[in-house]
Formats: sequence, C-alpha cells, structure tokens
Amino acid sequence: MRRAASLLAATIAIATAACQGPALAAEKVVEAPAAKRVAKEGKGLKTAVFAGGCFWGVEGVFSHVKGVKGAVSGYHGGTERSASYEVVSSGVTDHAEAVKVTYDPAVIRYDQLLRIFFSVVTDPTQLNRQGPDTGSQYRNALVPMSAEQNAVAKAYLAQLRTAKLWDKPIVTRIERAQGFYPAESYHQDFMLKNPRHGYIVRWDAPKVAALKRLYPSAYSESFQRN
Repeated sequence: MRRAASLLAATIAIATAACQGPALAAEKVVEAPAAKRVAKEGKGLKTAVFAGGCFWGVEGVFSHVKGVKGAVSGYHGGTERSASYEVVSSGVTDHAEAVKVTYDPAVIRYDQLLRIFFSVVTDPTQLNRQGPDTGSQYRNALVPMSAEQNAVAKAYLAQLRTAKLWDKPIVTRIERAQGFYPAESYHQDFMLKNPRHGYIVRWDAPKVAALKRLYPSAYSESFQRN
C-alpha cells in the first residue's frame, strides 16, 4: 500500500511538472462569432471530443457549461496500449490529451460548444503546444463523432479563417474519431478537486471566468462532476 501511494504521488508530480512549464503571458481570450452553420442533431444526448492542450482546463470549462452532462479527460489518437499519462506525456505516441463531452443539444448545440472552445479554451494558432505546454500531445483538434458534427466543424473553421480574429493562421485539425481512453482517476475533475493548484489558478481558472463573462447564459455555477 505504501509503495502504491508513493507511485501515485510520483505520477502526480510528473503530471504537475509537465502541465506547468515556464511562466508565459496569459492566453488571449477571443470572442468567436456565432456559427452560421447551426448543428441539427435531433433529440437525445450526444458526445464530442475536443483536444485543446492540458485536459484539466478543457474539462474544467466544459464542466461549467449548461447542458453538458459529463466531461471526461482522456487520450485520443493513439493505441490503447499507449494510453497512459506517463507514456503520452513523453510525446512519442499519437495521442492528444482530450476531453469527451456528453451534452444535451436541446440545451447546448455542438456549434455553440465550438464557439466556447475557440473563445476561451484553446488558441487555434498554436501548433503542437498550448500555453506553457509543448508537444504533439497538446495539439488542438476537433474530433467529430457524427457526420453532422463533422460538417459543422468544417464550416465553423472556414468561418473563423475568414473572420481573421487571430494574427496567425489557424492550425486546428479535424481528426477522425478513434478510440478514446479515459485518463487516470486523479486527472478527472482536477479543477474541482484542486482549485488552488498553481497551474489551475494561473491558466485554467481565467478560462472559466472568461466563459462566465462572455457567455453568461451558457454558464453554470455548479460543476458537472464525472
């Protein structure tokens, strides 16, 4: 038991170091436009996967969105065998840190989730990095789970490129849905469990504050736990 506890503590320390990085300027908040192509997904809960840097913040933001029923941190793009934090953080796998979002389209549509994602979660101009974190595992990507989501994602990326809200080109990828593997339990609900963690305070709490400021009607004070 003592050895297991020591291993867990060491793994958390590695995760913390990898997600902290050097001190950099705060990520830019951009109020993205409403999508011209509105998602038509029908009734019932839907899922979508978003990769936008360290999954703590991606999960944290979506967990405060009305209509989101669950947000799970995990790995997408690689094999099941390589889907562990220790391996993924090495940067040698095809995985990206990602979050699977389950939502009710009667409350929040996929195109509205995209707007929130590009406004406060990720910088779409950063290639294989996000904020202080570097490596292909921190790439920003959309992983549509249906033909409708795919069409909406393509249309919205085209709309953003035309809008030219950022000084650099958008490099966000649309990736084919593959296996999604939930991350280790200590990564789940990380913002909720560790509100005073240095990385959360520095990088992720401001994203939630921006969500509340820019989209008050979509913001939920309560945290949707996994």
